[in-house]
Amino acid sequence: MSRLRLFVAVLPPAPAVEELRRAVAPLHASPEAAGLRWTAVPGWHFTLAFLGPVDEGLLPELTERLGRAARRTDPFPLRIHGAGRFGGRALWAGAAGALDELRLLAERADAAARRTGIPMDEHRRYTPHLTLARSRRAEVDLRPCVEALADFEGTAWEVGELALVRSNLPDSGVPGERPRYEVVASWALGH
Repeated sequence: MSRLRLFVAVLPPAPAVEELRRAVAPLHASPEAAGLRWTAVPGWHFTLAFLGPVDEGLLPELTERLGRAARRTDPFPLRIHGAGRFGGRALWAGAAGALDELRLLAERADAAARRTGIPMDEHRRYTPHLTLARSRRAEVDLRPCVEALADFEGTAWEVGELALVRSNLPDSGVPGERPRYEVVASWALGH
């Protein structure tokens, strides 16, 4: 049986992604950018639960449980807001709006995976973030990038959908090639 590398996410709408892309573009020319591998704009998302490699045979139960989690969650407002970093390893954009609802949706996605039998990492408080770049080496000083995006305020939108996404890792061995993301299933919130 084949295994699929999966995660559950909220996908921002195209206008929100474009606003952030315009704000991030000048950073690509900064001195810090030389040490970063930028994530692909079409793949920007807020991961709710990283499932890792999942046996394809678990998909029917997983999709049923995720659908239930989506139906139990009403749509809520969100916007991309500010920036942060995980040490010197990753630069991210944050979120503002109904963060309690976003965290609840993340908890429900995690619970759906666990109940399906997918081993999940130790549960820790969810930090809403959209990864913009990762370090090419051990540590990069990301503070200038965080400061440059600190005042970013995206336009609010209504989160109305939960997505199960497959991460297709590059198999070419070409340096710098990025994973491709494919939505496997999605569910409207509150329906």
